[in-house]
Amino acid sequence: MKLDVITLDGANAGSADLSDEIFGLDPRADILHRVVRWQRNKAQAGTHKTLGRSEVSYSTKKIYRQKGTGGARHGSRKAPIFRKGGIYKGPVPRSHAHDLPKKFRKLGLKHALSAKMKDGSLVIIDAAEANGKTAALAKQVAALGWKRALIIDGAQVHEGFAQAARNIEGLDVLPSIGANVYDILRRDTLVLTKAAVEALEARLK
Repeated sequence: MKLDVITLDGANAGSADLSDEIFGLDPRADILHRVVRWQRNKAQAGTHKTLGRSEVSYSTKKIYRQKGTGGARHGSRKAPIFRKGGIYKGPVPRSHAHDLPKKFRKLGLKHALSAKMKDGSLVIIDAAEANGKTAALAKQVAALGWKRALIIDGAQVHEGFAQAARNIEGLDVLPSIGANVYDILRRDTLVLTKAAVEALEARLK
């Protein structure tokens, strides 16, 4: 399939051929959901921690005699039933990551790209280059109507463009190797450079 290519100034810059195997799939929500869930779980810190019965600071002395009190038999103030006692089966530091086959992750990225293509929110630009001035780039982005956009470049992001885009709200910039399902779906517009299209097609074929 073909898609028009524009410049950052909005001028026409020809067209680009896109692979139907990557950009022409019928997006499936279940595949996208599984890949996003895998991404977010892998990114979760898992540093939550509570003190258990063996970790709270209390004397180990038996708190009162075993028999004759008319109450329950307790041997330690560390028991979870007491105030400031240890937490029973509380959270401990752990990894929330789970496995997902590499082929499935690659398929998820294809479906994410196809979803943007189907929605009409995929834009191809000839190059993402700037002189490092945020004001100039912000004016171009506003003229193009990109409010929440992800821009994916080739193997490396142009240094001046990355510097100019750094302080523009709602604008993310990634190299092609950093393209992922979560970031693509969370932005309204996906912008690919010609170099990004070539790199993604080489990566996903």
